[in-house]
Amino acid sequence: MTAADRGDAAEAVETEADEAAATEAVDSETKAAAPPKRDLAQLWVCGFLAVLGVLVIVDASRLGGFSASNDPIGPKPIPIILGVLLFAVAAFYALNVLRGGHGEDEGANANEKFDLKTVGLLCAVFIANALLIDWLGWVISGSLLFWGAAIVLGSRRYFLTLAAAVVLGLATFYGFAIGLGLGLPAGVLQGIL
Repeated sequence: MTAADRGDAAEAVETEADEAAATEAVDSETKAAAPPKRDLAQLWVCGFLAVLGVLVIVDASRLGGFSASNDPIGPKPIPIILGVLLFAVAAFYALNVLRGGHGEDEGANANEKFDLKTVGLLCAVFIANALLIDWLGWVISGSLLFWGAAIVLGSRRYFLTLAAAVVLGLATFYGFAIGLGLGLPAGVLQGIL
């Protein structure tokens, strides 16, 4: 191959690179100018939130009108406020979806696929907690819930995680008992706690 042939080949490569760059620029301008696609499937979420808000409001309106000296407004206002807020979130979300808004993947897990194994294991941990809470009591089943969820989500410090889960289980047990006056099931630890 002569020097002239090499020069012609280099010019051809440069020309192809310039054409590819120009094509990319046109494609990116076309994508930028195109209106965003509407993800109308998100309207199902909006509908669910709206129905949930209406159900909360209807259920709260059926509460009795009783009050106590330490609670003069009674139990109605908070659920009604939550129902109205759910309905408002549904309306704003629907408006955003209709304008072309959509959620975007962010962070380190942006392009990863849905991890069905992790979701299944988390569901198993929650179901185990629901089945064991009456028999074992909240402190033990709650500790297992917190520990199992942390392990499923990636914690590899098993003993430190277990210690934190036990502390969290005890704290929530006594927080409900002392702070709210509500007793969580003690289970096998009845009389010890």
